[in-house]
Amino acid sequence: MSDFLSERGPAIAMLETSSIAKGIEATDSMMKKAAVDLLLTTIVPRGKYLVVVGGNVADVESALRAGQEIAGNTVLDQFLIQNVHPQVPPAIKGRVKVASIEAVGIIETKEVASAIFAGDAAVKAAKVDLIEARNQPGAKGMVVLTGEVGAVRAAVAAGVASIKKEGMLIAEVVIPRAHDALLKSLTS
Repeated sequence: MSDFLSERGPAIAMLETSSIAKGIEATDSMMKKAAVDLLLTTIVPRGKYLVVVGGNVADVESALRAGQEIAGNTVLDQFLIQNVHPQVPPAIKGRVKVASIEAVGIIETKEVASAIFAGDAAVKAAKVDLIEARNQPGAKGMVVLTGEVGAVRAAVAAGVASIKKEGMLIAEVVIPRAHDALLKSLTS
């Protein structure tokens, strides 16, 4: 099991707030509410705060509710994934190296949590390699994946379909035959 995933279970939840202070307070509440592991906290440019917890589904759901209650109107986005795909945690931590690229799919979102959720949906929908699903400059979220053209199209479509919040999707792109120079650009 990845060092990012919880030994308590396969579920993860992310809460993204517009306030660092409220994000930290929400994190404390989440940890006190249920038996979950704190997998990641980070400050995102422009004063946003991200927290990811993991564990069994019921505990993760309970912790997420507690965090949402404390964070209140500072919640920008949130998600719960009951059984996170194994490619997602490394893609959250940084760019994943791949040997080659074929088609490239990109999903750009207004907030980071939506991108990570979309990345999980994308990699579950088709045989693709997830390069990244994380925050980008300007506090946006981005998913980058590669694979055979049809698989990339299906993965991007599934990722986009998972984004439920109005106005959250900024762009979706499929490059059918990516230039070799993109390999270095996208994975370093």
